[in-house]
Amino acid sequence: MPASSALERDLGSFLPRESIVVEGRSAYLADETEGRGILGRAEAVVVPSSTEEVCKVLAWCYDHEVPVVPRGGGTGFAGGAVPLDGGVVLGLERLTRIRSFDPLLWRICVEAGLRTADLRRTARENGLVFPPDPGAAEQSQIGGNIATNAGGPHAFKYGVTGAWVTGLEAVVPPGEVVSVGGPIRKDVAGYDLKSLLIGSEGTLGIITAAWLKLLPAPEAALPVAAFFGGVVDGCAAIERVLGNGLLVAALEYLDGASLEATGAAFPAERPRGAAFLVIAEADGSKEEAESLSKDLVEVLGEGALAVHAPTEPTAIAELWRWRDGVSIAVSASRGGKVSEDIVVPLDRLGEAIEETLAIGRRHGLPACSWGHAGDGNLHSTFLVPPADEEELARAKSAAEELFALAVRLGGSISGEHGVGIVKRGQLARQWSPRALELHAEIKRTFDPKGLLNPGKKVARVGSGP
Repeated sequence: MPASSALERDLGSFLPRESIVVEGRSAYLADETEGRGILGRAEAVVVPSSTEEVCKVLAWCYDHEVPVVPRGGGTGFAGGAVPLDGGVVLGLERLTRIRSFDPLLWRICVEAGLRTADLRRTARENGLVFPPDPGAAEQSQIGGNIATNAGGPHAFKYGVTGAWVTGLEAVVPPGEVVSVGGPIRKDVAGYDLKSLLIGSEGTLGIITAAWLKLLPAPEAALPVAAFFGGVVDGCAAIERVLGNGLLVAALEYLDGASLEATGAAFPAERPRGAAFLVIAEADGSKEEAESLSKDLVEVLGEGALAVHAPTEPTAIAELWRWRDGVSIAVSASRGGKVSEDIVVPLDRLGEAIEETLAIGRRHGLPACSWGHAGDGNLHSTFLVPPADEEELARAKSAAEELFALAVRLGGSISGEHGVGIVKRGQLARQWSPRALELHAEIKRTFDPKGLLNPGKKVARVGSGP
């Protein structure tokens, strides 16, 4: 009997039939890095329907020394949910219950498999908002967003996913439930285990539920898009927004190459010579949003080739729909891409944008970038044909230069995608040896056998994929 069948048989001794995936397992072996040739293998895939079943799976795997890879919606760009060493993939897609919802208290408790879009819809239907807005909202799941501490355009004003988590339920080795925090806004009673689990990419525990803060939805949200002739003028405009004390909800950018790939679909006329785009959003009460929007038009209009400031709901939705499609449009230009989410101090943003292009030229690859300008978070991207191993190898080398660039400029190798496989070992570029040792010791404390998402998050430079 094949090993996978034996493992599935053993799991079937304590799991119901519907919790074991027999057909379609290949869908659980890759994420958005599949185009880069990153595929995993697993002897079994399980989709528990409760925290109790998650406990049973982890306890069995820990007893039998079988690796466990937690998985959300599979929308990651770092290979964090790809099983490298076989074992069991544990999908959380069936944990979708809203356990508690208190609209008048601006809080909700949801299970890890609830989709981001469903959470945001539930909040919106009750006059509230869950501000974090990472991409692929219809596929991504709250547990995965917490495990990667996902960001998005509105993280500039509202913060990344972790800023909205007040409590977590997680299953930790050897198969026990721990709960930290809860429906409370302040808690300094112990070490911050909640924050350790947030962003841990499934290497410390399996998040099964979370208490989340909500906010009353802003009455109005008005975007302003300004075109510039190049990086220098565009970055100067970004800095003017902050220098003038304009507290915008989002502050985004696209460089010239990104505009070339996506500009034809822009929902307004694109001026000739445009080689940089800044998008800012004013939100709040109707009066606050309108006042801030006017200020943005004035501040961004200085030196701009054109300013687009829609006020009708349809036109506003069109603009953000276009922005949401940038990554797909860029990929389509050559069929694939290698895109990394480096972070730099805001005053080094222009340098990082220009150097992304220079790195691409050195490796013979078309390059571009776009991202969350207010956070200094670039999606620096090299365009490659799918399955072209030679160009993928060059893109991997280019990405190594990107990581070195980010650290040299005082930044970080990742702002919102996590480390996963593609940045495994790169943390040593920005942390001291002792900090890395503490990092590894935390992993050993939570997971002494190293079976939770092995090979992610703690490897050093030089480790192979």
